[in-house]
Amino acid sequence: MAAVAHVTGGRALATVQFASACGSLADRSTLRLLSAGHRGRSSSCSRRRVPASQRVTSKMVIPGFGESPEAKSAASLHNFFTYIAVRIVLSQLQAYNREGYAELKEFTDRVPLKDGDQFCAALMRESPRHKQLAMRILEVRQAYALEDFEWDNLRAVSFQRMEEGNTRLMRDFLMETSRFD
Repeated sequence: MAAVAHVTGGRALATVQFASACGSLADRSTLRLLSAGHRGRSSSCSRRRVPASQRVTSKMVIPGFGESPEAKSAASLHNFFTYIAVRIVLSQLQAYNREGYAELKEFTDRVPLKDGDQFCAALMRESPRHKQLAMRILEVRQAYALEDFEWDNLRAVSFQRMEEGNTRLMRDFLMETSRFD
């Protein structure tokens, strides 16, 4: 079960959503009383205003994850932005600096780009020319993340893919399990 607090017009209105119908009747009535701000009075009493610091919102708990899913996603995006920056710099070098292109291409073939910061640190320590390439990658990575990456589109595409995947999986499962022999 999950409790979600909403604020409307300065008043805290709590609604309780049940994730399953398994909760006992006592649990449900307790939650209803708590969500209505009940303190031993009838539920028809006026709602008591709850300070923002005392409002409770419940989110899913992810046990044993170590860090938040958002932090893990940020780390993945950070490494992905490094990959994108390397591709952009390679493309730029290919057009006007074939020697720099060959050096960076050789380095990317030799050193895996699993961790963007480790990759750039190794590139900086390779040679003075490689240090310049690493600095360019850092600049492009930041500029891409700040100016070119479409954050709103990421959210929309993520939700769309999740919805389509869920629908497809449920449909396929129903087709498999409801076939007549």
